[in-house]
This record gives sequence, structure tokens and C-alpha cells, in this order.
Amino acid sequence: MDLLSANDKAGQYPASYYAATAAPLDPFQTAKGAISCDVCIVGGGYSGLSAALHLAQAGYDVVLLEAQRVGFGASGRNGGQVGTGQRIGQDDLEGLVDLAQARALWDLSLESVSLVRNLIAKHDLDCGWSDGIIEADHRAKNVPHSHEYADKLRNEYDYDMIRPVGRDEMRSLVGSSAYYGGTLDMGSGHIHPLRFALGLARAAHDAGVRIHERSKVTSVTPDGKVGTDQAQITAKHVILGCNGYLGALNGHVAQRVMPINNFIAATEPLSDAKARNLIRDNHAVADSKFVINYFRLSEDNRMLFGGGESYGYKFPKDIAKTVRKPMLQIFPQLKDTKIDYAWGGTVGITMNRMPHFARVSDRVLSISGYSGHGVALATLAGKLAAQAVAGQSEKFDIFSTVPTPRFPGGPRLRTPLLVLAMLWYSMRDRL
Repeated sequence: MDLLSANDKAGQYPASYYAATAAPLDPFQTAKGAISCDVCIVGGGYSGLSAALHLAQAGYDVVLLEAQRVGFGASGRNGGQVGTGQRIGQDDLEGLVDLAQARALWDLSLESVSLVRNLIAKHDLDCGWSDGIIEADHRAKNVPHSHEYADKLRNEYDYDMIRPVGRDEMRSLVGSSAYYGGTLDMGSGHIHPLRFALGLARAAHDAGVRIHERSKVTSVTPDGKVGTDQAQITAKHVILGCNGYLGALNGHVAQRVMPINNFIAATEPLSDAKARNLIRDNHAVADSKFVINYFRLSEDNRMLFGGGESYGYKFPKDIAKTVRKPMLQIFPQLKDTKIDYAWGGTVGITMNRMPHFARVSDRVLSISGYSGHGVALATLAGKLAAQAVAGQSEKFDIFSTVPTPRFPGGPRLRTPLLVLAMLWYSMRDRL
């Protein structure tokens, strides 16, 4: 079964709140026949669109192939959080790489957020930026570490946009008794993710990128030959930006980047008073559970709540029910609130939760594995891959030299093993 078609209709965006509130682009033509270019990009999400835009602006002839519609995958379905840092904290990262590389990765995370903000401003993208992400601790014993981490970022990484939040302030910021404290990062923010993706696609097209939708790639050779059912592309360079939808396209990457499914629900619009009682200052929130809850308010005062995961191909039959359960654990006051939209999406995760940047061959690069932290990092990854194609690979290699272990068990056993691990973590979350 193919994740590109397991849960969605061909050529259609899912019935999400985002799709309902974004102006669609006219469909791009399917790739047909023999095509040649400087760079062929596989995948029309943030990674691919950013790479295409930056390459076209540098004068390259670029072809982008998307199996469905641009922004169809995780880039058009996610929680919209544009966060600093990597998916793991700097203290854990310092145990994975040396201090100099950990600092470089932190600085690149700040560059990723700045890049998103600059692209929004430069191309006048209507995607509703709002400042602030709250990291909310679901256990009292986690709070001291969170506060120490904020101090670490200020003192060791010269980052003064984050501060500790105590229990009383957390209850004021987030109208839930589930949290005991945490941090507030005002250098982060949140956006409408599909509008951002569509804006990047429009900018890339205007810069001269040849975008082809409904053009599923079936083969990529090390020397730059890319095949679809109806086209054969010959390129000097290829960039794979497929993330959770890679499938069997490249075995090296598939061993290290695994797809998992995540789900979001959007309530009916809430009154201003009720919305502010849930999230007082319109920040986004992510909690400390391993099976994370993440939520924010939409521009029209809906609660957008992400929660629940699955590890097979198919989404649950009742996604709204799947998400309502964790949502009501955090906000029981929403029990009589109608859910207007509920949808799922597939992201790519790695064993250590760090992005996987790879030189698959001399001509083929891969960027993926953002592990739920991809709005900013995937956008930056596209820019860094574009720089690497142009021969400036220093920043690309800061990521590519981070070790990315293979998932144990191979293709047949990795999903059952991950399910067992996630069940254990989910039980630990409840203890």
C-alpha cells in the first residue's frame, strides 16, 4: 500500500480546516515525455519548494515533481508551529555531537525561523504569523529541568527570547489544570501551514520553476535520471524532499526515516472570551508528553488541537474521536464544542529525532526526517540543499555529519517494534 493514496483521493487536498481556508492554486500540468534540467526536485512540500525557489533565484533551471498537489503532505496539514532549536534539546544534542557542532545546529535553527519570517515578508505571504510557543510540562518534576534549560539557552547560547514559566502563570496562559509550568519562547511562532506552502509554490513558479503535479516519481538513479509513469527527466542534480512519503524510492533513506501518522481537529469558532480563556495570548502550545499534544487558536478562534498517533498505513475511521480524547483531557470545558474538521497526515521521524541530510550519490541529495519539527527546519533544509548543489555545502554538512541510526528490524519489523516502543512511552506519559 502507498501512503500517497492510502488515505487520500488523487489530486485532492484532505478535507482539513487549512484546505477550507486557503485559496488553491490552479493545477500544474503533469510531467510528460523527455525533460532535461539542471536540478530535479522530488516532493512539493516545504523542503522541495524552498530548494526550488532558492535555486531558481540563483539562475538554475529547475523541475519540481509532486505526486499529488503542492503542499499536499505534512507541509499542508501540520500544527503550524515555527519553533527554534531542533526536535531534541541542546543538552541531548551535546551528547550526540561536540559542542561546536551543537552550537552550529542551534544557530541554524535560529536561521530557519528567520528564513520563514523573511520569506513571508519578501513574498507577501498571507499565512497569519503569531508570536510565541509555550512548552508546557505535564509533570511537576519536569519543571525544574525546563527552567534550567531556559537558563542554559540564555547563558550558553546567548538566546534571550525564552523564559521560565511557573505554575500560576501557566494556568493563566493556558486554561488547563494539566500543566505545572514550562517555558515561553517568543522567538518562535505559528502560521497557517498550507497558505505558507502555496505561497512558496507561487513564488517558485514566478521565479521560473517548472512545477509538475500528479507526477509520481517511480525511480531515481545515482546519475540523475528520474522516472515517472509518463516522463523521463535527465538532471545534473536531484534533490529528494519526500519526508514521510518516500516509500521505497531510496533504500538508504528509508532505513533511517520512518513514516508515522498524526492527527488534528478543528473545533467550531469560539467566542473571543472563550478562546482567550483557553490560550490567553494566542501563543502555540506543545506539551512534554512523548506522544505529544500540540495546539493553538486559528485566526477565526477555533481550537486547532493535535494529538494521537498511528503507525500503520491507514488513518483511523473516526479521526475526530481519536483527537477529541486527548483534547478533552487538556480542555474538559470543550466537551460540548462541535468539531468541524478532523484530518490526518504523515510525517517522517528518525531514531534520534534529528533531520536526516544525506548525499545519496554525487548527484543526488536527500533532506527529510524532521520528526514533527519541520515547518522551519524543512524550509531551511531546502535552502541548504540548494547551496550544496551550488557547491557551498558547509551548512548542509553540519546536518549531514550528525549520525542517523537505522531503525531496527528492517522494513518488515520496524513498524511492530516502533508500536511496542510507543505503547511503552504512552503508558509512561500516564504514570
